[in-house]
Amino acid sequence: MATALVIGGGPAGLMAAEVLCEAGLSVTVADQMPTMGRKLLMAGKSGLNLTKAEAFETFLQAYEDAALQLRPALEAFGPEAVQDWARGLGETLFTGSTGRVFPVGMKASPLLRAWLGRLSGQGAVLHTRWRWDGFTTTGSRFATPDGRREITPDVTVLALGGASWPRLGSDGAWAEALAPVTPFAPSNCGFRHAWSAHMEPHFGAPVKAVALRAAHRETQQETRGEFVLTRDGIEGGAVYTLSRALRGGAALSLDLAPDLEAPDIAARLAAGRRGESLSNRLRKALKLDPVKRALLNELARPLPTDPESLAARVKALPLPLAGPMDMARAISTAGGMPFDRLTPDLMLRDRPGTYLAGEMIDWEAPTGGYLLTACLATGRWAGRAAATRVQPA
Repeated sequence: MATALVIGGGPAGLMAAEVLCEAGLSVTVADQMPTMGRKLLMAGKSGLNLTKAEAFETFLQAYEDAALQLRPALEAFGPEAVQDWARGLGETLFTGSTGRVFPVGMKASPLLRAWLGRLSGQGAVLHTRWRWDGFTTTGSRFATPDGRREITPDVTVLALGGASWPRLGSDGAWAEALAPVTPFAPSNCGFRHAWSAHMEPHFGAPVKAVALRAAHRETQQETRGEFVLTRDGIEGGAVYTLSRALRGGAALSLDLAPDLEAPDIAARLAAGRRGESLSNRLRKALKLDPVKRALLNELARPLPTDPESLAARVKALPLPLAGPMDMARAISTAGGMPFDRLTPDLMLRDRPGTYLAGEMIDWEAPTGGYLLTACLATGRWAGRAAATRVQPA
């Protein structure tokens, strides 16, 4: 029987293992953490966003520069296939108003338990606390609780993750052994801003119903949603969507009243009562909540008194940033193994029989189901290619 080694027990690695088991290989999965799927469990704490229900071409655009390389894997295992797979593990799913797909129970733990149980039933051998120590001539070395071990499989799938959330196992330490790789950078991350002491009462407060614009030279990206003020800066879904542009130096501005045009805002401000304070006018005329009024005062003081200029500030409030927050706090990372070092089936060109999957590869995408879907899809793609290599049809 042909043998396969999967290194990394996250979504990409477990999906590769599942495909290899289905193909009839003897499969060993090794992970350095005490349990498998730790990052998946952490992602599920706020609701496990499995995928995004939208037209495939729209879905594919989320991967930007890597869309061409990821297309075959995503066509083979895209949003609909992810949903069918999750249902096959006993999950009942629902689709939110934005198209994001979740298990009804929201958590990752039931799905992970069922998945690991299925893999064990298929004969996969799961090793935890096995840290990969690099390649040997014919296999891989591990530091294990029982000492050093070496495994010499027929095929190997590496799914060691990127460099975000290192305490959960994705520490990027593999990059040195597989150099050269594209340097890691934080993605889906917060950004730093030095607030004045006046903003402290608003730390932790969400800024809702706002549009964020990231402008760089002749291009501009915009997203609507919400974000959170933190002691160090800003975080949250709307910020994560723009993280690639902001990391590249794009200037961020806020539209605090995205459903109103500037002339309408100016007219409402001009209609205020004589002697009314500016804060009350913003509250009554524009329905700006305390955190939005605080942002205006923080970022645009002294506030203009004429309605047109103030309306312009409301519609385009600059928020200067001092770079992304630490990579360890990022949800995901950019960088990793360049596609030009891989064959189209994700095999390392300079190490035949070794395949890569998931966040080890140099691609990035916003949150919203795109990250998990691509990890599952590349794991399945790499696993099938590895199985075909040793058991061709």
